[in-house]
Amino acid sequence: MTDAQALRVALLSYRSKPTCGGQGVYLRHLSRELVALGHSVEVFSGQPYPELDEGVVLTKVPSLDLYRDEDPFRTPRLHEYRDWIDLLEVGTMWTAGFPEPLTFSLRAYRELKRRVGDFDVVQDNQTLGYGLLGIQRLFPVVGTIHHPISVDRRIELQAAEGMRRLSLRRWYGFVRMQSIVAPRLNPILTVSESSLCDIHRDFNVPQANMRLVPLGVDTRYFHPRPHLGKRPDSVVAVASADSPMKGVATLLRAVAKLATEREVNLTVVSRPTPGGPTEKLVAELGLADRVRFVHGISDDELGELIATSEVAVVPSLYEGFSLPAVEHMACGTPLVASRTGALPEVVGDAAVLVTPGDAEELAATLRRLLDSPEERAAFGRRGYERVLERYTWRVVAQRTVEIYREAIARRAAAGRATG
Repeated sequence: MTDAQALRVALLSYRSKPTCGGQGVYLRHLSRELVALGHSVEVFSGQPYPELDEGVVLTKVPSLDLYRDEDPFRTPRLHEYRDWIDLLEVGTMWTAGFPEPLTFSLRAYRELKRRVGDFDVVQDNQTLGYGLLGIQRLFPVVGTIHHPISVDRRIELQAAEGMRRLSLRRWYGFVRMQSIVAPRLNPILTVSESSLCDIHRDFNVPQANMRLVPLGVDTRYFHPRPHLGKRPDSVVAVASADSPMKGVATLLRAVAKLATEREVNLTVVSRPTPGGPTEKLVAELGLADRVRFVHGISDDELGELIATSEVAVVPSLYEGFSLPAVEHMACGTPLVASRTGALPEVVGDAAVLVTPGDAEELAATLRRLLDSPEERAAFGRRGYERVLERYTWRVVAQRTVEIYREAIARRAAAGRATG
């Protein structure tokens, strides 16, 4: 196979929510740029399905969709059951586990077993289910781990008490499976030095098996918009509202401190659970008229929201990369980010770093930036320049293709050795 030869790529993702970061965003932009480079791409995904650009094929691998936004933890009707994998999926949910990584991997193996000869390489997007070991017998496989979910588990367990701790341990039971599958994949693509070290520590993957490819940003939508101006005293964050790891509670407490002295307003791009911990905290802090949550907006609307905010915040307790941080910088919006995980590596000197979980320090930093247009302009400019230098999806796709070719060559060499 020559370097110029186009590849036939299968991309696997057990769920691919198309908005606000995550797996669906990664799939959309990577697949688009792979096609632009001349390769053919077919995405295999469970619900929620991704939004994909022209030229990318979507093959739906439907689950029972037990966690749909409008009806989470639903009980399927009898006619919905198709096979033993569906029974496994429901049974795992009913016993407080999260089944999707395992059940999707089994369905994907069944699909790809019928398609031997259709693809040159398969890339798994953080599923790491047992079915992937079967797929690996049929195709060269590139694993992708943005960060090990063991970190999410550790942070949530630290924040939980009583029975909640027991239920979380069961929910995160799939992490043990991922820790078994991950060391059996070579190569594995990850997004930061921080994640590389965490994967090595928690999943026992040799560092020599991992390849570093940072994520990119779509500058068609995420770019400065100076003609629109800024909304005074406006702060924006893109973060899962109810996940302790994302630090939204810390941000809300910081904004509550600022609200006693100025007309600050916060927009969080997320959908909190009705009556859940985040909504309760907003009410407890008296922030109902200072905080709004938005969800389901387009990339262009999100880019405009970020670009017209005076300050952006990534308040996470941990990040394996943080695509929102790059999107904020791409919009030329000055960024405040936690000094944790991969964030210092991602933002360099183009953001103000604060101690994760420290609402006092975050409030003081926001106060300083909101009072200093010169400092905001300087950090906004640095962030924008850093993105242009390091984080574009075309570069991500080019580097990923190099890793595909490495996986193909390794499998061919292994075949010759055993032949």
